[in-house]
Amino acid sequence: MSKRLRKGNLSIIEFQKEYDTEDKCREYFLQLRYPNGFVCPHCGGTRLGHVITRNLLRCKNCRKQISVTSGTVFHHTKISLIQIIWAMFLFANDKRGCSAKQIMKALKVNYDTALYLLQRLRKAMHRREERFILKGMIELDDTYVGTSTHGKKRGRGTDKSSVIVAVAKDTNKATFAKMKVAEDLKSETFKEFASGNIEKGSSIESGDCRALVKGLSENYSVDHKVFLPEKDMLTHLHRIISNLKAFINGTYHGVTKEHLQEYLDEFCFRFNRRGFAEHLFERLALAAFTA
Repeated sequence: MSKRLRKGNLSIIEFQKEYDTEDKCREYFLQLRYPNGFVCPHCGGTRLGHVITRNLLRCKNCRKQISVTSGTVFHHTKISLIQIIWAMFLFANDKRGCSAKQIMKALKVNYDTALYLLQRLRKAMHRREERFILKGMIELDDTYVGTSTHGKKRGRGTDKSSVIVAVAKDTNKATFAKMKVAEDLKSETFKEFASGNIEKGSSIESGDCRALVKGLSENYSVDHKVFLPEKDMLTHLHRIISNLKAFINGTYHGVTKEHLQEYLDEFCFRFNRRGFAEHLFERLALAAFTA
């Protein structure tokens, strides 16, 4: 892997010089995929060749041809590696996020290509976030994301999308967050969310949702908060929800329910790595090109 890239925070000029050909991009992605040396996924061979005319790799043992993107979120893509690496760079280096229209203009590609690139990167974020679970002290509640239906009341009963939000915390700060679009807010829904995202035995602070308490009391210690006007409960969770809505409305100007989970995954990926902001490109590249 490029030692300079490991340092993070490359300027746009340095990055352009470092990755200005398909061969340089392929070499970087190859080192991401096989940090300890090439191993053929078909036969286990370790001798690597190249099919220069087709921009492919070839195992010298079984002679199978392999693309550097095969088995990754960019499997079977026909998009150039330069466009992929630049989409990653632009996407990772804007802390507010990056829309498909921004990628379209910056890379001079059509909108569908730009959208495809960002959807693949968010899928990589989703896969990486799935590996982790929250533990310890957790703030857990639901919120609503979307545009209010004109003439209808806010909150439950509107057309907004329901989202379950969980935030792990220590004494003074939030550490990690998980979010998931929910079809309903029944006790079984909270139970299913917790089983996949929160370690059993964790302590959970919740709001006034009875379904949440009912669904989690079997495997977790639940502190059912009663909200009073003079008390600020679940402060970390409410701050993160506020940041989420600003992120979605500010950068993407709202999203449809069909794609909302992708943007929740992006927000959590960025939030959970906020302490390594200058290395976000490297983290994203690893998520996209490793299993």
